[in-house]
Amino acid sequence: MVGPKAGRGSESLPTDAEGLTVYFDGSCPLCSAEVAHYAAQRGGDTLAFVDVSKEDSAIGADLAPGDAMRRFHVRRADGRLLSGARAFIAIWETLPRWCWAARIAAVPGMPYMLEGAYRLFLPIRPVLSKLASVLGARPANSCPRDDGAERPW
Repeated sequence: MVGPKAGRGSESLPTDAEGLTVYFDGSCPLCSAEVAHYAAQRGGDTLAFVDVSKEDSAIGADLAPGDAMRRFHVRRADGRLLSGARAFIAIWETLPRWCWAARIAAVPGMPYMLEGAYRLFLPIRPVLSKLASVLGARPANSCPRDDGAERPW
């Protein structure tokens, strides 16, 4: 379990009126370390975390397990799903220590540039995850889903 509002099992989707639901690959050491960082920040208690690498993750009908494993996603309290750079920006807007990054991301055109950078990052994510593991990062879930969802590596 990561953070104070971690999503568990087949429970219904979190509906916290003020927070975000963060979907992450708990079988990835890099992703788990990043989510643990966000959870530990001031304001992290307003985030709900759902490990999509677990077979019984409650992710919603509009998010396929394979998509959830390939890209970072968050769901706003109004139900809107964001992915990639826009998902990170939504988290940064929530966390006081990351508001500087949210302000930079608000510059016209910046979300498109950040999305481009995110798409460049995705192919090297497996290598960076292995490096994070060598440096001591551990996955939140050592039993990744086995339902045919495509692994990003």
